[in-house]
This record gives sequence, structure tokens and C-alpha cells, in this order.
Amino acid sequence: MPLPLTQRPDTLVPEILDDLPADHPDARSSRRDLRWFNAALGNWRWFERQLPGRLRAGERVLEIGAGTGELGGRMARCGVAWDGLDRAPPPAEWPAGARWHQQDVFNFSGWAAYPVVTGNLIFHHFDPEQLRRLGAALSSHTRLLMVGDLRRGRWQQWTFWAFACLIGANHVSRHDGWLSIRAGFRGDELPRLLGLNPAEWSWRLDPGPFSAYRLIAERRS
Repeated sequence: MPLPLTQRPDTLVPEILDDLPADHPDARSSRRDLRWFNAALGNWRWFERQLPGRLRAGERVLEIGAGTGELGGRMARCGVAWDGLDRAPPPAEWPAGARWHQQDVFNFSGWAAYPVVTGNLIFHHFDPEQLRRLGAALSSHTRLLMVGDLRRGRWQQWTFWAFACLIGANHVSRHDGWLSIRAGFRGDELPRLLGLNPAEWSWRLDPGPFSAYRLIAERRS
């Protein structure tokens, strides 16, 4: 395996899972592995702890890249009005009453309905230009952005590799996870790549275990 880059790469390498049909055996196995990785990172629990107390009355939350809907289901059980945005159709167990926007994030025009935006393990999929475009869209209406993603680093990659071997992760998970950490973030990279203006936004990083990268960004009042 190549060593990780000191700087985040401008050109991201495609991941295998992106091109596999949802019912492919390797895709199903990789989604199983992803549940293990999410449990180890603890990002779902982090959202459950950190988000509800930051919401204002009547606010709905939009999750970018809602995927299998598991985070949305957990947050709905916490009483959060949680909607999903993803190119894939809604999962079978998507919570009743929760909305699902099936479209590309860069074609989405409903930002005005969502003062709170979240994403889990999705932002590292975007290259710098896409992050700039996404940040411009968020800056129009968003007051709170919470992101659970991956921290880039050599130690993080090898720790992931050891964990993947321990749980018997398949070749898709091992390949994609290694690349995902390579595309992750360090320090203030993510808010700066999004183009968040420090005069208008305050943010803090909330370090997590292993390769977890967590960002809470709030618009200044």
C-alpha cells in the first residue's frame, strides 16, 4: 500500500463500492463492515450526544449522503426531525415522517428548509472544488454544520488495516477504507476547504478515537 500524502490529494481515487450494484455480494459484505467501522469510530453516538441540545424549536436536520439510513433512524428515535439527501432511493426502514431527497447534492435546491446540515463519512468523497461549491450552498442558509468524517494519517491507515483484518473485512472495505483515510482531513482543512469565513463562522474540532474527524461549525450571531 502507498504511504499517505502529507497534503490532501486534489484528485481523489474512485472507490470500488461506488460502482458496485447495491445487491452485489461484495457490496452487501462491505456495508456490514461499515457498521463495524462506524461502531469503532463512534460517530453515531457522537451525533446523539452533541446534536439534540444544539437544535432550536422547529428545526429540521438534513443529512448529506444518508445512504443506508441507519444514522437517520437512530436520530429519529432521539426525537430529531431528520431528513436525508442521497442519490440512492430511500432505504426500506427509513423512518416514517422523515423526508428523503433522491438527488445529487450539487443539484439540490432545498437548502432554505434546513438550518442544520450534517454528514457522516461523506465529505471526504468530495474534491476541493466540490467542497468549495458545497460550502457556498451551505453558507446561504445553514447556521449549524456537524460533520463526522475521517482524519488523515499514516497511523490512522495502519490502525484501520489492523482492525479490518481483525473483523475479516472484505477486499472492497480494505481498499476503500485505506483510500478514504488518505482523502480525510487534518486540523482546520475541512472548514477552510468549504470556504467558511471565520468572521461569520466559529468552529471547533472534537477529536474522536482511531481515525475519527469531527467538526462543529456554527454561524456567528
